[in-house]
Amino acid sequence: MNIEPSKFLHAILAPFSGLTEEDLSVSLPLWRKRHLRKGDFYNMQNIVCQDLGIVIKGIFRVYYCNPSTHEEKNMFFFSEEQFIVSFRSFLYQCPCVYYIEALEDAEVLYLSYQDLQNLYQNHKSWERFGRRLAEHFFHQAQGRTEDLLLFNNEKRYLNLINEHPTIVERIAAYHIASYLGIKNQSLSRIKKRIQDAVKS
Repeated sequence: MNIEPSKFLHAILAPFSGLTEEDLSVSLPLWRKRHLRKGDFYNMQNIVCQDLGIVIKGIFRVYYCNPSTHEEKNMFFFSEEQFIVSFRSFLYQCPCVYYIEALEDAEVLYLSYQDLQNLYQNHKSWERFGRRLAEHFFHQAQGRTEDLLLFNNEKRYLNLINEHPTIVERIAAYHIASYLGIKNQSLSRIKKRIQDAVKS
């Protein structure tokens, strides 16, 4: 996918935090493009996350791997035009407790932790961006917690589709089942109930 970084960044960051063309221009030399193949890791468990990215193309899963049982549990997904980062690891520069893996060939524009800190220190508008970023990831984490505590599997599935409309066609069903905390058979029943409800 050929994309002009400045146009892509403006399309994402201007509505997100009100960054202007001038604000973006000071950051343009700092952004880098990263290509990942399916199965590559954006960040790994026990490694400090050093980069804040925005997905140009592809879909990623965030998952925890139990070191004793090697069981994997999907926690989040990131797809096009979304920020991709292990935010707590990035924010506090501490080891990440989970993996971020590309489920398709992917491209990401990313900014290093140190470069972002320099932008915060030297530009008020980028400080505002940092506040909005923190609010964004708090909202994401709170939403996931409420999904798990308050909603049934079908509602969680619908919420996932709302956030990532093409995810069902793009990744294996067991990844979605893991995210929902159910078996593949239960996921199939949820899909069938939804399809039957649409038809009726």
